[in-house]
Amino acid sequence: MGGGTEFEGKLSFEGAVRIDGKFTGQIRGEGMIIVGEKGKVQAEIETGVVMVRGEVHGIIRAKNRIEAYAPAKIFGDLHAPVLVFGEGVIFEGTSHMTGDLEKEDKHKAPSTP
Repeated sequence: MGGGTEFEGKLSFEGAVRIDGKFTGQIRGEGMIIVGEKGKVQAEIETGVVMVRGEVHGIIRAKNRIEAYAPAKIFGDLHAPVLVFGEGVIFEGTSHMTGDLEKEDKHKAPSTP
């Protein structure tokens, strides 16, 4: 998705996808999602690898790793066995480094009203 594009909805993919525009919704895939420097994403992301250089708001679940390099801005919850942040990255949220996302979801404590 090139710069100047805007999309709202669900994105499913295999391989690699790069977002340089605005995306709102849900992203699911088996490969790599790249948010370019001009990219702005507000989504729930679940894929193998996530690389961020732009801005992301939401929940990111990566089976392998999450990488972020300046001028990246991430606001939300991160779930991955490996987190790599370069100098100058802005991150506000929580991070969970586990090896198995499915186990993590099964062992969550039940929420109380």
